[in-house]
Amino acid sequence: MTTLVEGPDWSVRGLEQRSGRYPLQVEAPILRVVELLVPGISTVTRYIRYYALYSALAAHAARQGLDGAACQRLLRRCEVVLAGVSLVHDHPERWPGMAHGIDRVRLSLGDQLELQPVAGVADKERSYSPRPWGFWAQYGGPSTTLGTISIDDGALRPGRHACPVEVRELFTPLVRAADSDLLPTARLGELASLAMQAADLPEVPWLRGLFTAKREGRHDPQTWEPDDRRRRATFRMFGRATLLHGSQAGGNWEECVRSAVAFGDQVENDPVLSALPHVLGWRGLLLRNYSVSAWRRLWAGLVRSIGSAEGEADRSHDELRAWLVDEMPDASLRVVLNELPDTMAGGHPAPAERQVLETAGDRRDPLVNVKLLLLGGLRERDLTGEARATFLGTSNDILNPLWVSRLIVDHIDRPMHDLAERLVDDMLTQSRRVALAKMRPDGSGRMRVFSRIHERGGRYYKTGDEGDGDIGTRLHQVADFARQLGLVALADDGTATVTPLGLELLEVGE
Repeated sequence: MTTLVEGPDWSVRGLEQRSGRYPLQVEAPILRVVELLVPGISTVTRYIRYYALYSALAAHAARQGLDGAACQRLLRRCEVVLAGVSLVHDHPERWPGMAHGIDRVRLSLGDQLELQPVAGVADKERSYSPRPWGFWAQYGGPSTTLGTISIDDGALRPGRHACPVEVRELFTPLVRAADSDLLPTARLGELASLAMQAADLPEVPWLRGLFTAKREGRHDPQTWEPDDRRRRATFRMFGRATLLHGSQAGGNWEECVRSAVAFGDQVENDPVLSALPHVLGWRGLLLRNYSVSAWRRLWAGLVRSIGSAEGEADRSHDELRAWLVDEMPDASLRVVLNELPDTMAGGHPAPAERQVLETAGDRRDPLVNVKLLLLGGLRERDLTGEARATFLGTSNDILNPLWVSRLIVDHIDRPMHDLAERLVDDMLTQSRRVALAKMRPDGSGRMRVFSRIHERGGRYYKTGDEGDGDIGTRLHQVADFARQLGLVALADDGTATVTPLGLELLEVGE
């Protein structure tokens, strides 16, 4: 007897496939530590002016008793007006850049700016941002961490650091302009003081004190929160690295910090760096990021080799293994390890990863990234204390350097081809584990799977490619903020210097 089962009625057959972020979840050790060491700054916070804007709006909202809905309306309108001012006054190729949202606002800016459809959320074709709170979504968390904003029942309110009078006055004309439904371009022209590239930035002295945790030229640790002290330490580390290596970095701020912190003996012997809290944590983080980036590039390359769900160039497990095996030399792992640069010199980390990348023709080359993973596995035995703890991450982090170290032991006298097969197997297994952990039912009862790679009948297909960019350490954002705050300067030839004011506030001089 055959029974046909239909239902349950609340369930829909099949899976809903969605793209997932961090498919191997190798990024967590970097993201966790960066969140701790760079509080109040994120990878999407670009301008200090926005911190001041939201603080001024919070002060205005408190005085007027605005609720959450009124704050949202005011904030969106002010962001649109600020973008309009930037379009009128700022030059796209000058530092700093132009305000957020200019691309969408530009489409509606002629002789006048019609504020309602651009600032509203109903007209999706003209709205400057689909997010309900616009660019506050990027600055909200950092602003509350910095203490310039607080949230009360969904409404903006002043934080523990009240907005100064001169900053409130700076944005008063913006608030008034945002109350109009039509803004002639000439009116935007009268708001030049609000442009991102304005010569005078009244908010800078106030924010400079907050980001460097100094009042009246003095840092008193007892008057600042732990987040403030860690952020100050990061700015001091950055400033000292700029002083020591700014002439060599070619405008690459992260390489400047790596030269001072990740490699060599300055972390232990430099009078400023050696006294900074968590500087060894930075060493572990920067070294670990090489391994994280290598995993990301290997996975992205593997996914690029796979075809679509329509059966064009889908791949079997053996074919995916062959993708990496074919890139490996006909040698044992021991031979390849002996050809790698030394990880230590004089008892301190040597720039082995930098050497591998500098001699590589293409950092996407699978062999280059396998070598970076191997260097990470070797470093596991070199580092100690906070540097090692940060470098390894938590004990349940999969694909971490300790994992690779054990693979080295298991494969030391076996062909590199065997190691390549194991790496592919580990990536596929981890991606499936991550996808299953993220699986959730959607509103119809159908299961939602967050993954770009799927297996069907023993063959793998993809719904899209993976990104292979490095995970940000926020050092570039620290550098941008330090420039806007007048702490460092960057010459046209890429030479970075600490300004006299930066030397004084960060206390990083000889």
